[in-house]
Amino acid sequence: MSLGARIFIMMCRKSDKKRDKGLTVPPGVETQCGISYGSFGKWSLLDVYRPKSVEGKLPVIVSFHGGGWVYGDKEVYRYYCMELAKRGFAVVNYNYRLAPKYRHPAPLEDTNAVFSWIMKNKDSFGFDTDNIFAVGDSAGATGIALYACILTSPSYAANYSFKPPAGLKIKGLALNCGIYDNEKRFGGAKRLDFVSKESFKKSLSEMTVCKHITEDFPPCFVMTANADDLSAESPPFVKILGEKGVRHIYREYGTDDHRLYHVFHCDARSEDAARVNDDECSFFRELMG
Repeated sequence: MSLGARIFIMMCRKSDKKRDKGLTVPPGVETQCGISYGSFGKWSLLDVYRPKSVEGKLPVIVSFHGGGWVYGDKEVYRYYCMELAKRGFAVVNYNYRLAPKYRHPAPLEDTNAVFSWIMKNKDSFGFDTDNIFAVGDSAGATGIALYACILTSPSYAANYSFKPPAGLKIKGLALNCGIYDNEKRFGGAKRLDFVSKESFKKSLSEMTVCKHITEDFPPCFVMTANADDLSAESPPFVKILGEKGVRHIYREYGTDDHRLYHVFHCDARSEDAARVNDDECSFFRELMG
């Protein structure tokens, strides 16, 4: 693992620990945790959160966590995902294999296994699989957007050995503070923790969302923050969505007097995060018709 990745992980752990200190499971949410969805031990675990007040089938939100492909797990994202569950959704929060031990396309393979698990277990867990949505931030926004490309572009899907489960359709995405052109951002690098040296250029091309959008890409809520270091990544991506005729909403949160930073929406205590999560869940409900 590179020194840069080690420093990044250390900073993230410190920040996330401070953010979530003292938080507990909200009283209105029921949890089922540590469910195995695959064959990679601790990497292949997921949680399901539901609002206690609602019985029967619920629309589903799947969360692809961020962390630069080298950091993060479902524990880091549990309180954020529980906030989404409070808004009337069954939320699936999962681990996936991390770099540098596991590199592209391992996270996408794991994501496919999660969606396969959802389709197989829809009755047992009360999933309304006619209304499946997904959220991702930072690297997670990249990852879930790439998986949506697999579902909507046969030519792109041909790059991968796995097949999505029959009948799966992601009805809408919320993409938060993401990177959508890995070729542009990392093309000059000599080494990256999340791609192999042997397939460096090919992997970066495969991981460049902007290259693989079709008119069938799911409707998107694209969010960034005014003080996010990655804020410049979103407008070119949004432009492509418009050119392809993909339904979308683009929002930059924060003002000159109120600066907001990378993945601020994950803070369960924040009124700003609550506003974003309300906006994105409202967008999902509109798509349900």
